[in-house]
Amino acid sequence: MSPQTPAQIYDLQSVQMPYLAGRKLKLFLSLLEGPTRGALLGSLLKQAGITWLRQQPFDDWPTFEPIVPAGEPATQAFTLPQQQWPRQPALRPADWQFATAFDFARAYRDGSSDPVTVAEKFLTAVTMSDDSDPPLRAFIEQDADDVLRQARAAAERIRQGKALSLLDGVPVAIKDELDMTPYPTHMGTSFLGGQPVQEDAIVVARLRATGALLLGKTNMHEIGIGVTGFNPHFGTPRNPYHPGHFTGGSSSGSAAAVAAGLAPIALGNDGGGSVRIPAAFCGIMGLKPTYGRVPESGSFALDFSVAHVGALAATVSDLALVYAAIAGPDPRDRLSRQQPRPTLDDWTNTDLSDLTIGVFWPWFRHAAPEMVQGNERMLAHFQELGAQVREIAIPDLEAARVAHVITITTEMNQALESFYKTHHKELGPDVRISLALSRAFNARDFVLAQRVRTRLMAHFRRAFQDVDVIITPAAGLTAPPIPPAALAAGDSDLTTLTEIMRYAPFANMTGHPAIAFPVAYAANGLPIAMQATARHWDEITLFRLALAAENRLQRRKPQIFFDLLG
Repeated sequence: MSPQTPAQIYDLQSVQMPYLAGRKLKLFLSLLEGPTRGALLGSLLKQAGITWLRQQPFDDWPTFEPIVPAGEPATQAFTLPQQQWPRQPALRPADWQFATAFDFARAYRDGSSDPVTVAEKFLTAVTMSDDSDPPLRAFIEQDADDVLRQARAAAERIRQGKALSLLDGVPVAIKDELDMTPYPTHMGTSFLGGQPVQEDAIVVARLRATGALLLGKTNMHEIGIGVTGFNPHFGTPRNPYHPGHFTGGSSSGSAAAVAAGLAPIALGNDGGGSVRIPAAFCGIMGLKPTYGRVPESGSFALDFSVAHVGALAATVSDLALVYAAIAGPDPRDRLSRQQPRPTLDDWTNTDLSDLTIGVFWPWFRHAAPEMVQGNERMLAHFQELGAQVREIAIPDLEAARVAHVITITTEMNQALESFYKTHHKELGPDVRISLALSRAFNARDFVLAQRVRTRLMAHFRRAFQDVDVIITPAAGLTAPPIPPAALAAGDSDLTTLTEIMRYAPFANMTGHPAIAFPVAYAANGLPIAMQATARHWDEITLFRLALAAENRLQRRKPQIFFDLLG
């Protein structure tokens, strides 16, 4: 028998499902949660691919966490020494560019601005952004007194020549999924986070130790279970490039804040693309590090085997900077202990002649035409910089897609079990539909999904024997428009959801690092983004590719933008 071609191996399907909103959505939800839900659940399980996966002969040993040890367990906390932090590379001349953390640091030291002025401008800008029509809704909470207190302390340190780091006084936004004093952690819900937390998450504590100006909590898709950014409780964040379109989720507010100029850097969480998708839709950079590279402790324990704390930034240099601040082992965090020491050596090297880029062409081209064209042009640019392109094939992507659905929603259901009976009707309709479906999964489904994970990791391991990085678009389409009906009570649009998530969740299942970065703009001005996935612990190659793209792309100013240094 002749070997299969890549086209024969590729099995991801586009899904055509009815769009539900308004009364149709309410009726569907009542039937799904009612006593006659059995027949409806059976249909949904079939449409979601669960019934099909149950019939597949995966007998691999299950992998419940994608841990790839690379060192002895850490006995003390480690972050990259400041002398090894990135320096800002020279940027190509441009008509307009985002302000970087380096720009803030320079302004503080040359006296053209100071952290207190920036904090005051930020507080004014957030108010203006939420008073606009439509409101931006990037943030759900800021404590003005706390922000100004931090700013005054940073200003005094800088005045005395005792800055804690280059990030001292630089604005940073924090997703509502991460603990940060003096705020509660709501997880985008109306019922969690009744009291302020008592301790920062490890990543937040590391940023606080650098002197970063921690601005407040950013909005998110409710419990992180969606990728549009819709939130019925705090308002749906708007895309700064086109306010009539979604930001992507679930780190929606963090992406909106960075793209709108409210902060050069933000933290997010990524369980299935929740950093990379909003970064892609909002025209900025989003990094999901290797599983275990960044400590998770202090992040809401929601989807433990696919979850990654990640970062969003307007520029690659800022993404590398925040990575330097938060990466590295901590003895309090089991998953972070066995990793090679983080490094940023050679991250600015855009001579790509030492790299081989893998492309699974049927997968790469399974996107809207303008997405494919924008990505192909950037891939050609990488070849001009010396990169070699090699065709690869990754089997079982459809099984892996379904396995991710089973894994993440089962873990979310388990995490919310104590709240489900008393609070599930306070959740948005899209969240309730996803949780109702996942409550029909059984233990065999979960184990089967982990068998698929083992198989998928083996497929990626084989691919990385021949290539250094795998390239795809970051999503199957640009940021979709926000249907007016969705703003009132949410909607269910599984067709669009599948297009959005075509490329993102696989790196969550395997634990590989992945990055999204802008490569072009669509005819309507919305950003087009590329995703790159590298070997475990090789975030450096991702930074190199993103920087090569940044050097070529003429960035465009978003429609909603605030200049905190102007």
